Amino acid sequence: MKIWVDADACPVVNKDILCRAAERTEVLTTFVANQFIRIPPSRQLKFIQVAKGFDVADNEIVLRVEEGDLVITGDIPLAAEVIEKGAVALNHRGELYTTQNIKETLNMRDFMDTLRSSGLETGGPSAMNQADRQAFANQLDKFLSRRKK
Repeated sequence: MKIWVDADACPVVNKDILCRAAERTEVLTTFVANQFIRIPPSRQLKFIQVAKGFDVADNEIVLRVEEGDLVITGDIPLAAEVIEKGAVALNHRGELYTTQNIKETLNMRDFMDTLRSSGLETGGPSAMNQADRQAFANQLDKFLSRRKK
């Protein structure tokens, strides 16, 4: 099992949580981005820089992800693609995407996108707060604990 991080939009606090978890659990964690991301030196942490462009990092993750892996992303279409390959996705606020909930989440995302493109102001997501960070850390720990057994 490996962890793949869609790192272009990953909050710094989540990156720090992921780095500590990778060290603690000895799970290889790879950050994929189209810009340089500084990560601490570690045998458990890797960085792949891809070319700039729409969905280039996402496509690299989909290409490399395997069944049982965990993908950290706020990108719902990417989450849907990795779930099709047998992986699981976790968003930055601690919501785990699985085969049971991804279709509904993707439908809601598409519905909101349609509303925005028709000119309706839907507002954006609220700022990350301490509860979001804690939910992310808790869900990550829960996932890693289950995989270790």
